[in-house]
Amino acid sequence: MASDVGSRAFQNARLNKKLRKQADALMPTAVAAYRGGRRAEAQAVCGQILALLPEHFDALHLLGVTALDGGQIDLAEQALTKAVEIEPRNAEALSNLGLALFNRKRFEEARKCQERAIALKPNLVVAQTGLGNSLMRLGLPSEAIAAHDRAIALKADYADAHCNRGMALLPLGRNAEANASFDRALSLNPRHMEAMFGKGLASINLNHVDDAVAAFDAALAVKPGAAQVLAQRGRLHQMAGRFDQAKADYEAALARDPMLEMALLGKAQLGHFKDVAQSVDACRKVLEQNPRSEDAWLWLGVCYAKQSEVAAAIAHFDRALEIRPDFAEAMTAKIFTLEFMPDADFALHQAARREWWERIGRHIPQRSLPPRDLDPERRLTLGYVSSDFRNHSAALTYLPVLKHADREAFRICCYACSPVQDAVTAQFRACAEVWVDASQMSDDELADRIEADGVDILVDLSGHSAGNRLPLFARKPAPVQVTAWGSGTGTGLPTIDYFFADPVTVPQAARHLFAEQVYDLPAVITTEALPDVEPTPLPMLLNGHVTFGVFNRLDKISDPALALWSRLMAALPDSRIVIKSGSLDDPLLRDRLLARFAAHGLSHERVICLGWSTREQQIAQFAQVDISLDPFPQNGGVSTWESLQAGVPVIAKLGLSAASRAAGAIVTAVGLGGWVAEDDDGYIAIAIKHARQPAELAKLRAALPARVAASAAGNVETYARKVEEGYRQFWRRHCASPG
Repeated sequence: MASDVGSRAFQNARLNKKLRKQADALMPTAVAAYRGGRRAEAQAVCGQILALLPEHFDALHLLGVTALDGGQIDLAEQALTKAVEIEPRNAEALSNLGLALFNRKRFEEARKCQERAIALKPNLVVAQTGLGNSLMRLGLPSEAIAAHDRAIALKADYADAHCNRGMALLPLGRNAEANASFDRALSLNPRHMEAMFGKGLASINLNHVDDAVAAFDAALAVKPGAAQVLAQRGRLHQMAGRFDQAKADYEAALARDPMLEMALLGKAQLGHFKDVAQSVDACRKVLEQNPRSEDAWLWLGVCYAKQSEVAAAIAHFDRALEIRPDFAEAMTAKIFTLEFMPDADFALHQAARREWWERIGRHIPQRSLPPRDLDPERRLTLGYVSSDFRNHSAALTYLPVLKHADREAFRICCYACSPVQDAVTAQFRACAEVWVDASQMSDDELADRIEADGVDILVDLSGHSAGNRLPLFARKPAPVQVTAWGSGTGTGLPTIDYFFADPVTVPQAARHLFAEQVYDLPAVITTEALPDVEPTPLPMLLNGHVTFGVFNRLDKISDPALALWSRLMAALPDSRIVIKSGSLDDPLLRDRLLARFAAHGLSHERVICLGWSTREQQIAQFAQVDISLDPFPQNGGVSTWESLQAGVPVIAKLGLSAASRAAGAIVTAVGLGGWVAEDDDGYIAIAIKHARQPAELAKLRAALPARVAASAAGNVETYARKVEEGYRQFWRRHCASPG
């Protein structure tokens, strides 16, 4: 028996030796094929070797490497795991297994493999920079930079390490350093696609959009169809308002990688204006594969807000902020959406703004400004900062102030932060002595320019709305800073000194909650008189019933407002309501709105839905309306002015925050205080009273445009003088106490 066992062992040893000899003879062929770029041939030869000897380390290792190069991550992990089991102290195999695990997004496991490789072979450059990449994905950018620096110290001409170092610098906001690293990588390898991509990302962070597009175009010239690059370029097209090009890039990226997060989120952002269901689906696809995608939670929240599901929207924004506490876009979206939450009061709104300051603003270094002329009566330089110097409703609220400025007392500088320009932009340019296209300036570059222009009073025209530059105002690049008009609800920034409002929008009892000092104007906003608007007859006289109108964004139609309007219309069974919003072109949103009314017993025939139109067409459609109903808690602004200027009175209800009192302030300012209710019953009483007095309503309709234009709030020249009185007072105070 013993001799038989010994004989079999001897025979096996001879066979293994023979197979080893055959396998080793094949390895040079596999290596040559791999080095020659013939990956499939190399894998086939490795397969022959492993058929002979399943535990042939070199064949397993090479098979894993070729699979990595070809994107066959499952095969790479399988082969390299087995190779490491056979030779657990082979640093190169451990490093390559780490790369395979990294590509599987198993970053902690990748890190452990790379650290084992480095412990065995400290000068293994690829393991050092691979470890840096894993550390970055684990949220440790400083440690990642140190790992890439070790790789560069070992091999100064290693382009990948320089590129990877640049990528690790980006999340720390060290964009100029990152660009230097990318440039070094490109000097070593001019066709380094990832370094070109990195330069594009750094340029986005610096707001240098043209440079970013050029970098992405260069990367795509090296690697056409690179999905990540296409998605980022789509993002830039979207930022610039080139929506068709953005859509094309997103779709091209998704054709290459159907689950690419950036492309899915890009389509979600494009679609939420017209196809909310598609946007929600894209966000959910991202969250299925990456539940910690803060961007997906943000845009899912935006979609819910679009459907007036405010509580759910805010919950999604909070989830994004749990993942990334300094996520400015989520914080801004939360602040904006809270204005649509019923019963949210001044305290809650201003607490959210203070939260923005604590999370973001207070971490931004403030400027030390050079001394300047403190003559309290000299000509002052005013700087206006906005992304909406264009055809935008916000622009209508401050264009009159600039058009009617006192040029002898004030020098006007405009800092335009959007690349989109149109005929309205031309009107703003005509108002400015200094016009600066700031759309491709970083906050620091814009702050430098504002200092160089000698701006005395810098005015924020956006608040926490889209396109704001509040991080610029956190830097305090001007001695006096003001927020006004574009948002009109306060910012929460201690670096902004004043907030233009009025006594109704911000009553005295709430002013202690604001970071800014409130300065009263006749109304929180104004607009120019409507051009060429002819008086129209009261529709009720022809129709025999009252028609109410709501010409506001759909997300302003809260459940409490809709319930109150339904109750009003139940009390007036023949009444109709016209709802006008561009969002009603989306069938899902239109059907949802009609279903909400139906749930309150209001038939579809009584609800007239109007979609997008030009402003001129919208104003003409007031001819169908007897009385406008202001939404709440987020009131109308420009739409309130338009209704009044068209001769259609507005019923408003005072709420618990600036956003829910703005319409009441406007209506009061033009002398219609009796149209402002304190509660739901008062709102209905006002509506029923005037619906039953068609003759009186017709007289008011005819007289209202002139009445509005004669008011201190509606006379834009008078309004502009009041604003400038504020500026002068602010400067005098600064001169009296410059410290």
